[in-house]
Amino acid sequence: MTADNAGVWEEALKPFGPLAHPVAVGPIHIGNGSLALLAGPCAIESEKLCLTVAEAMVKICGDLGIPYVFKASFDKANRTSAKSFRGKGLEHGLNVLKKVKEEFGVPVLTDVHETGHVAQVAEVADVLQIPAFLCRQTDLLIECGRYGRAVNIKKGQFLAADDMKFAIEKVTEGGTKNVLSTERGVLFGYRDLVVDMRNLVIMRSHGYPVVFDATHSVQQMGAAGGSSGGLPVFIPPQVRGAAAVGIDALFIETHPDPDNALSDGSNMVPLDQMRTLLEMTLAIHSTHGSASK
Repeated sequence: MTADNAGVWEEALKPFGPLAHPVAVGPIHIGNGSLALLAGPCAIESEKLCLTVAEAMVKICGDLGIPYVFKASFDKANRTSAKSFRGKGLEHGLNVLKKVKEEFGVPVLTDVHETGHVAQVAEVADVLQIPAFLCRQTDLLIECGRYGRAVNIKKGQFLAADDMKFAIEKVTEGGTKNVLSTERGVLFGYRDLVVDMRNLVIMRSHGYPVVFDATHSVQQMGAAGGSSGGLPVFIPPQVRGAAAVGIDALFIETHPDPDNALSDGSNMVPLDQMRTLLEMTLAIHSTHGSASK
């Protein structure tokens, strides 16, 4: 075996473990070797929905010892149809997110689509999220890095994993080192997405925590006649695969009644199934700790 080959194998067989610089998200840290969760409804349909989901997830994550970040979007700008539900707007959405923070003491995450919204959103959100379709928007990424908040970049369905390092560089140019990068599938044909588990390894090699988006990875864009469809039956096996490879956080959209959700219901996890899904995920992810001892 050559020295080069030996080095490759030495790196490949390293156990999953803490990164040199975990990302601070409010009071929690992502990238320290444990599994964090970013979860909530797709869109802020109502204050009641968000409080219901947050209450349930805080309880579950508290019981399981999972660091938790609540997520919900005030505007879903990347819709298939102009007639699709987008949300209730910036002001209402930020007020709801603020209420979640105050009532449950958890960090919150929301999407930003425009540079003009970033400063206002950063006053409330602990994590500014770059939607996948916007991961190459230089001005938006740099602006999100200017406010000391963590930034989660969704990897575009069209983007090679190694090219995420350039998106990360844009955010860090704004001044923050608190960056997460999220794998959410690669476009395969016109509507289907496939998950290349190698991407999790490649993206984490950039030195920043990697997140697996379990729900958008099973999305079928435009498959529901003017809105996105999905194949949620594949969420559990893909989560098991990602946990086995090694991830720093899991991103899941969840709803008490996905069939009647106003956005992305076809690829959300029912709220009453979240505990079982997370217990299964932790059982696999925890083997990394035992392997490194």
